[in-house]
Amino acid sequence: MGSLSSVLPIKRDSLLKNSPRTDKNNSYMQRPRSRFARLITFKKIDYLQWVSALAVFIFFMLLVQMFLPLSMVDKADGDFLQRVDDSATDFINLLKENGGLDFGEDVKFMPTKLMMKFRKEEMNNESFGGSRTVVRYANRKPQLAFVFADLLVDPHQILMVTVAAALRTIGYEIEVYSLENGPVYSIWRTIGVPVNILDANNKTDITVDWLNYDGVLVNSLAAKDVVSCLLQEPFKSVPLIWSVHEKTLANRISRYVSSGKVEVVDDWKLIFNRASVVVFPNYALPMFYAAFDNENYFVIPGSPSKSCKIDKSTILHEENLRVNMDIRVDDFVVGIVGSEFLYKGIWMEHALVLQALFPLLKEFPINDNFSPRLKIVILSHDLAGNYTAAIEAIALNLNYPKGSVSHVAIDEDEGVLGITDLVIYGSFLEEQSFPDILIRAMCLEKPIIAPDLPIIMKHVNHGVNGLLFPKENIKALTQITLQLVSKGKLSSLATNIASTAKYNAKNMMALDSIEGYASLIENILHLPSEVSSPRAISEIPSDIKTKWQWHLFEAIEDRKYVNRTLKIHHLLDKVEDQWSRTTPRANSEIPTNDSFIYELWEEEKRNQIMKAKRAREEDEVRDRSEQSRGTWEEVYKNAKKADRNKNDLHERDDGELERTGQPLCIYEPYFGQGSWSFLHSNSLYRGIGLSTKSRRPNRDDIDAPSRLPLLNTPYYRETLGDFGAFLAISNRIDRIHKNAWIGFSSWRSTARKARESGILWYSSESLSKDAEIALLEDIEAQKHGDAVYFWVRMDKDPRNPTQQDFWSFCDAINAGNCKFAYSEAFKRIYGINNNLTILPPMPVDGDTWSVMNSWAMPTKSFLEFVMFSRMFVDAIDAQVYDEHHGGGFCYLSLNKDKHCYTRVLEVLVNIWAYHSARRMVYMDPNTGSMQEQHDFNKRAGKMWIKWFDYNTLKSMDEDLAEEADSDHPPRRWLWPFTGEVFWQGVYEKERIQWRREKETKKLKTRAKIQRIKNRTHQKVIGKYVKPPPENSTVAPVVKMFR
Repeated sequence: MGSLSSVLPIKRDSLLKNSPRTDKNNSYMQRPRSRFARLITFKKIDYLQWVSALAVFIFFMLLVQMFLPLSMVDKADGDFLQRVDDSATDFINLLKENGGLDFGEDVKFMPTKLMMKFRKEEMNNESFGGSRTVVRYANRKPQLAFVFADLLVDPHQILMVTVAAALRTIGYEIEVYSLENGPVYSIWRTIGVPVNILDANNKTDITVDWLNYDGVLVNSLAAKDVVSCLLQEPFKSVPLIWSVHEKTLANRISRYVSSGKVEVVDDWKLIFNRASVVVFPNYALPMFYAAFDNENYFVIPGSPSKSCKIDKSTILHEENLRVNMDIRVDDFVVGIVGSEFLYKGIWMEHALVLQALFPLLKEFPINDNFSPRLKIVILSHDLAGNYTAAIEAIALNLNYPKGSVSHVAIDEDEGVLGITDLVIYGSFLEEQSFPDILIRAMCLEKPIIAPDLPIIMKHVNHGVNGLLFPKENIKALTQITLQLVSKGKLSSLATNIASTAKYNAKNMMALDSIEGYASLIENILHLPSEVSSPRAISEIPSDIKTKWQWHLFEAIEDRKYVNRTLKIHHLLDKVEDQWSRTTPRANSEIPTNDSFIYELWEEEKRNQIMKAKRAREEDEVRDRSEQSRGTWEEVYKNAKKADRNKNDLHERDDGELERTGQPLCIYEPYFGQGSWSFLHSNSLYRGIGLSTKSRRPNRDDIDAPSRLPLLNTPYYRETLGDFGAFLAISNRIDRIHKNAWIGFSSWRSTARKARESGILWYSSESLSKDAEIALLEDIEAQKHGDAVYFWVRMDKDPRNPTQQDFWSFCDAINAGNCKFAYSEAFKRIYGINNNLTILPPMPVDGDTWSVMNSWAMPTKSFLEFVMFSRMFVDAIDAQVYDEHHGGGFCYLSLNKDKHCYTRVLEVLVNIWAYHSARRMVYMDPNTGSMQEQHDFNKRAGKMWIKWFDYNTLKSMDEDLAEEADSDHPPRRWLWPFTGEVFWQGVYEKERIQWRREKETKKLKTRAKIQRIKNRTHQKVIGKYVKPPPENSTVAPVVKMFR
């Protein structure tokens, strides 16, 4: 056998037709620009031409080998392998230098911008030096939601169960949602995790308040509908980790682009962009999904290999594969695997490995049909669709028996690795993570041989659970392979290595994966002040973070892994079908003939011109004909009617007519389409949208920004929250609300769930039918008079598991600065200039308070409450605006928070109701039973009645209105924009304005009359006298003769 060293000079001379060289350029490698280099650099060389060139090299090598004595080959075997190594290395380096082959050295995925984002947020939080010190309270644990497409057994379920078990040990609470049920349901319940089956056919059926969770982890492409829900307000701000481990969608991207399905690509790109982080299990998938990259990709390598579990169906499938691939049971099968990355130099690596394996043929008689045969199977990506033919050509020129070397595409690998006896990793690319295919081989108890790459040496000990060879020395691969094969079978050394490797591979990469997920979750979560920080990742017990939770799945009788590829294909077909129905005509149906398209446009243009001309003619004819305009009174009435119709935001429907006769109307503020499913539809309720774009269609919901333009500003819409709806309703309330009582209910109370003794059940805190009837009856009977009814209580709030008192709870949800914020606001409202703490007392008497802005009160009392609230909002906004609007930080939160003082406003109604001497009545939302809180008769001496007296607040309101109306202060002032500006001087101003307009009108009329009188009239030239009728002259004559 020869080597490539004897081929290179021959091939170079024959191809390039070298002219006689001088001494100056005698060396080929010293030439500044060879003709061979110019051929590679400037000419396109087809892939098959490269293969043919290599085949010619090897063919000449074989010819030289045929004329060498066999004893010389055997004698100089070591020198021969050294020459092969040296020549192969020189040849590869030559191709690299001239750009002929790409060996993937530059292929590396680094989430640089994502890591910079994490570091920047960490530095901002550490360097935040606000006006106040912020404090974290440990009222509850951080809550995570794990979302699955189903609960069937697969490696990703094992991964997530292991991650969840580890996270729970450091202080996380986890809840599972799944679109379909499955056998893993019992496993989640076994480890103490609640499970909810959504049973949703599409995203509109998913009714979950994702704001209850500090983070959401979605698994699989099949859970796309859940990600679509999180794409809508108010869930856009929820941190989302999307774990994508399927390659199916990546294989279709090029097809979408080539077929012009831009809508499908844009839809998936929008979904991928919504995720805070998209997690992949290996470094190849981010490359495949590069079309959707929004700099939010991240890799957490490692996943339990399904190959570690072998069932009867797997064995049966392997038997069928042997028959289809013409592999007998006694044949020795060597599998050559490699990197998942695609690069042009992979064929050279396969050629070198095949050449190193050629001496292995001596162990297998070629002409004996009853003896074991050597079969080599190469598993790789099909680079150009004809790689199988290329491999066969290389094997034939290396003098391998026909049919002994075959190629199988990785995408078509259905258990081929299981029928191999020995696995060789034939890629020399520096990987960033341990190859998944080697883990599969180790789980299948196959001895592995791999180059001494750093990432492989990290997990493979030479001679213990695998064998390593220097990637620069191809001779070592031949020697190692011969050590593992004895008489056509694996040696005892290979069997021991494979057994050890299977044990190690069962839990390989578990530590990296668990710590990776725990670190990522810690980086993306922005926990509120009432949530305790999780413990350090190092505190996870070693027996949990170093092993996959295989033992939990052993109890499942049917542990057969499901084929998710078919399910993903079904999902992708469904998405394509949805877009094809919404698209009027597919792009493929549009003719590609340019002249035909031009004719269509010309015809359409002519039609448009004819329509415009016809409309213009009709207008001219209409103007020339006489039309009845009616009287001036009719014209005035029609104009007024049109103006009123223009101001109406909706048509009056049956629900609105029913509300007119009811004593109470409950408004439900909402922002975004994600909250629509939690809103009521009966006549007692009415929605109020905080954004014009997100209002429900075909509903008589109120458009809050049209009533209060301040809400058109995103900053105040998010900062005020539900309070923006209060201000919008109160602004000229008589135009829209005509009921004696008014109420508000948070859509989140409808979606709230309760938990007791670890058991989860749905317990909506919105009013039931019985509670609604009880409330209406109590209002009509006036049992409690001017009272505030509420149905969401503070002591049952999930943020208050320890049932803290009012001020402690308020401090907990506002970073420890609630009392300070209230004190400073009261000082500003009432003009108190001292350093004392001004804080209304809120008694601890065993009763509870209202939260989540769910209450009802008389409309007159509501207006009084809003009068006080406007001053309070202005005072607290003056404290935090500069710091919050400038940098996003607020001393009422630990992190950047768009809802800075929303939580302070949430409990404001309690202070006003208690100290303004209103009765406070709690109503059970399920039964409708009522119980008065904070007994009115025991409040004497505890209420600040003078501070909240109506006359006091009214005089303060008029003073502010007069200042805003008369002085127009130049400072930034929020109060005039929060509602109506009205004081007694407004009447006088309106009267003066009316008189001024009336006097102006009179002057205009007089001037007009005077102009008419002063006009120059033409003198009469002659006077026309109308002749009398004929019968008028005859009648007097007849009378005279009589």
